[in-house]
Amino acid sequence: MSLGLSVSSGLVGLQLASRSIAVLGTVGLLGLFLSVTAYLAARNVLGDVARFKALGVGIGPAVVAYVTGQSPIPGGIGVVVALLIDGVAIHYLYGESTRTTAYITAIHLIVTIILGAVLFGVTILFSTLPG
Repeated sequence: MSLGLSVSSGLVGLQLASRSIAVLGTVGLLGLFLSVTAYLAARNVLGDVARFKALGVGIGPAVVAYVTGQSPIPGGIGVVVALLIDGVAIHYLYGESTRTTAYITAIHLIVTIILGAVLFGVTILFSTLPG
């Protein structure tokens, strides 16, 4: 009987470990995607900017997106919270005025939507190829 319990608890531990890796991978990839789009937005508005600053911008909204998806929080509230965190991170990391921060945040939202739609469309096209 104890052998069954230890094997069962071992499997639960393995399942939790793989779930943790999946969560880190999901949040990490989304954070990287959002960092790239944040860099594009900041470069569009400010000109030449440091690439590593954008890494700090992407992770906050990625965590909010994951938490919103796993909780009963409505998606609209999650989007608003993610935009607020995005704006705070941009303001803190780039040190710009409130108006410029709002402009960069809006451009970041637009670039993320456009690039996300393109990548999603390409993924759908390749997934429906015959063969």
